[in-house]
Amino acid sequence: MRKVYIYRKFERFWHWSQAALIFFLALTGFEVHDSFSLFGFENAVIYHRVASYLLLGLIAFSIFWHFTTGEWKQYIPTISKLKMQIQYYTVGMFKGAPHPTIKSPRKKLNPLQAMVYIGFKLIMAPIVILSGLLFMYYKTFDVNDTIIISSIPLNIIAIVHTLGAFLLLAFIIVHVYMTTTGHTPTSNLKGMITGWELLEEENISVDKQEKNDHDERTT
Repeated sequence: MRKVYIYRKFERFWHWSQAALIFFLALTGFEVHDSFSLFGFENAVIYHRVASYLLLGLIAFSIFWHFTTGEWKQYIPTISKLKMQIQYYTVGMFKGAPHPTIKSPRKKLNPLQAMVYIGFKLIMAPIVILSGLLFMYYKTFDVNDTIIISSIPLNIIAIVHTLGAFLLLAFIIVHVYMTTTGHTPTSNLKGMITGWELLEEENISVDKQEKNDHDERTT
């Protein structure tokens, strides 16, 4: 095993900041729905709105970072080894089978992770964000005092937003569980805190060979 630097500083900052904001939005969102009382309804509404603006700002910075660093390529889905990865998570890892894919700074996500995360970024997150913005600014989208989106009832927008929020929470629960499937139950968590992970020497050698082959093909 050898320590390899996998996650950069901004990547870790973005990950934990996003997680904290999503949990806070869920907390204040449930209070707005009168599930419990913690901050008080009016404060919960204000905090929920402020946190949503902070999350939008963080998303904007993360998009800029991903495209300027080329990290967006990590999320390109592929069906290569997808079946093997599913079999590993459902059966193989409980029998001590080796991981079917190689993790490295160039390939941080396995095929199943890439597919799930791109779905999160292109489907789940936009549903929550767009429905939330429509709900907040519903009465400001008007022409001559006529609401131009009146064809979409406000309660429908609220239901879509809540549904998107529950899907987001389900994703987080699965995501937290999947962090325990590394070499040890805490290795993936430590990696996202420190940036360093222990990888097998064989995997590192294979990744270097793939990089060299790629460089040769592009030169």
